[in-house]
Amino acid sequence: MAESGGASILNRRTFLRAAGAATGAAIAGGIPGIVAAQKPPSFPKGTKLNILEWVSFVPASDVEFKRLATEFGKLAGVDVTVDLINMNDLNPRIASAIETKAGPDIIMMISNWPHLYADGLADVDDLAQEISKRDGAFYEHNEKVSVVGGHWKAVPLCSVPSTWAYREDWFKEEGATKFPDTWDEWRKVGIALKKKKRPMGQAFGHSLGDPNNWAYSVTWGFGGAEIDKAGKVVINSKETIEAVKFTVAVWKDCLDEGGLAWDDSSNNRAYLAGTCSATINGASIYFVAKRQFPDIAKVTGHGHMPKGPGGRFYSIGGQGRSIMKYSKNQQVAKEFLRWFMDRPQYEKWMGANDGYVVGPTPHWEKHPLWEKDPKLAPFKESVKYGRWPGYPGQPSRKASEALVKYILVDMYAQAIKGMKAEDAVKWAEGELKKAYA
Repeated sequence: MAESGGASILNRRTFLRAAGAATGAAIAGGIPGIVAAQKPPSFPKGTKLNILEWVSFVPASDVEFKRLATEFGKLAGVDVTVDLINMNDLNPRIASAIETKAGPDIIMMISNWPHLYADGLADVDDLAQEISKRDGAFYEHNEKVSVVGGHWKAVPLCSVPSTWAYREDWFKEEGATKFPDTWDEWRKVGIALKKKKRPMGQAFGHSLGDPNNWAYSVTWGFGGAEIDKAGKVVINSKETIEAVKFTVAVWKDCLDEGGLAWDDSSNNRAYLAGTCSATINGASIYFVAKRQFPDIAKVTGHGHMPKGPGGRFYSIGGQGRSIMKYSKNQQVAKEFLRWFMDRPQYEKWMGANDGYVVGPTPHWEKHPLWEKDPKLAPFKESVKYGRWPGYPGQPSRKASEALVKYILVDMYAQAIKGMKAEDAVKWAEGELKKAYA
């Protein structure tokens, strides 16, 4: 223990000497030297940094993020705190912080929220460009949701793609040796499974992840869209109506009819309990199964979102981290993100997520975890089909409002509850015109 403590003191002293030199270099324009050393600069005693994150669906992710934040704090002499709240509570917290101009220095952003809150976010152009230069250009969906008015308002952290987790053994019983490639094939297998009381599962409530994944991906897959490239509302189309009719049909034929009340964790529980044969989800179901339900993990595979008449799409807005404009610690916040996104730190955090997150640039396609477990490969591949809310238009503030108001989700939910498909789409058209006005 004494030897370890001595080593810690030595490392701290060594770091402070290096950081002091690096900070001096930074004043002279030498901040890249700090990055090259993979060490943050030191800051005045008493400097604090507060970070607001969601409670991840992979507990090890939160543990590793907090560990890295603590490590940064020790190296930089900063008091770092990480607050974790439920995903659906993030929006009101962000809005309140911006309105009162007080709160966390760094806040997690999901999908195109940077467009929704742009006026309250600091520019991080230099940092985003630095990462992109080192690790390759950000995936299009990560960039689209982070750049507002020509300025980076968030540093892309990752994507959390959802593929279909499915019971390979049950699908094989119905003649499907792999996950269905098209929605028609998917429906055929789903009908057979539900007859054996093995329905697939899909949420249609007000929860940010799973319901929106279906609403956007299926709409695009059938050739529909909320707006066109010019930003005009075009949801009321024969393609969208077909997507809604399809959803109503498979709700009865293939899906667990409790899904209207499900949140983003309900399908996880149903799948792991053996009452659901397949569901759209991140890698968290498989991650938990490997540790707690190994027999289920052995027969769990992952399949891509099926293709529709319009193609194959994923709703992947990506995740970013924004520095708040009101923050008095913007430089500290920037140095934390710079340090965290550097490869030695980010690699550990990505590894802790065990396939749940995909890095924001092509560099991370080479992470060892993808080779370690081939079952995770579809998650890495899915980012190439990723689109953003508002596609094929821009992920604007208006698109963000449509997303957080669950307009597309409610369009499907109302049809499932009995509204004619044409009327549900017409209702969505009216609501989208308000959002995009």
